[in-house]
Amino acid sequence: MFNNIFLIKFLTFLGLIGISLLFYSILKVPDPMQKVQLTEADTKTEEKVKLTEAENKTDVYSVWGLPSEEVSNRVKKLMNGLRSEFGGAQFEPHVTVVGAIKLSEEEARDKFRKGCGEVKKVYSGTVEKVDVGTFFYQCVYLLLHPTTEVVEASARCCRSFGYNSSSPYMPHMSLLYADLTDEEKKKAQEKAYILDESIDNMSFQITRLALYKTDTEDKSLESWEKIEEYNLSAN
Repeated sequence: MFNNIFLIKFLTFLGLIGISLLFYSILKVPDPMQKVQLTEADTKTEEKVKLTEAENKTDVYSVWGLPSEEVSNRVKKLMNGLRSEFGGAQFEPHVTVVGAIKLSEEEARDKFRKGCGEVKKVYSGTVEKVDVGTFFYQCVYLLLHPTTEVVEASARCCRSFGYNSSSPYMPHMSLLYADLTDEEKKKAQEKAYILDESIDNMSFQITRLALYKTDTEDKSLESWEKIEEYNLSAN
């Protein structure tokens, strides 16, 4: 009799343990739907963070005035001749319209489009002479006549960017970016006239404006890239 009661109690105890383990295992098994929901929520959060970071990321941008293909090819030939002797990175012939300014890409695109709307029409430039400057990005360049047309185009675009230069606008088309001595700059200046004798009589039209990413710390220019381009109206 005593043995039977003990056996019943023992079996009851084992049953309680089994039921407890069953409930525990059920509670520990993750709900697959809950896992999917958590994964989706995490993904959306990561996407929002990345989007916010992209929106807040700033880079250096500039606006360039681009000449016609014919003029561009002529200037490229001159630039190539100078680089073959004096070195330097390769870049597209251009007249700087808005100097380096730090913005997010969205801000830069928006201001660029507004600036293009202010300039609107093709405008002309005329070379005054081959000149040299005092720093890397103005090593050797074509100095342009600061006509009302040229200066006003830059001023209108600069206003759209909220860009204020510390010095008066000097319209120019760079031929060589390099760190040269004064003697080397003089030789490069003379070489430019040898390569293209009539370059200081060149007149041309700015037919397009382009927004460029131009990290001024990157003298290799490898990170420089065109972001957007606008065709100016001929009428």
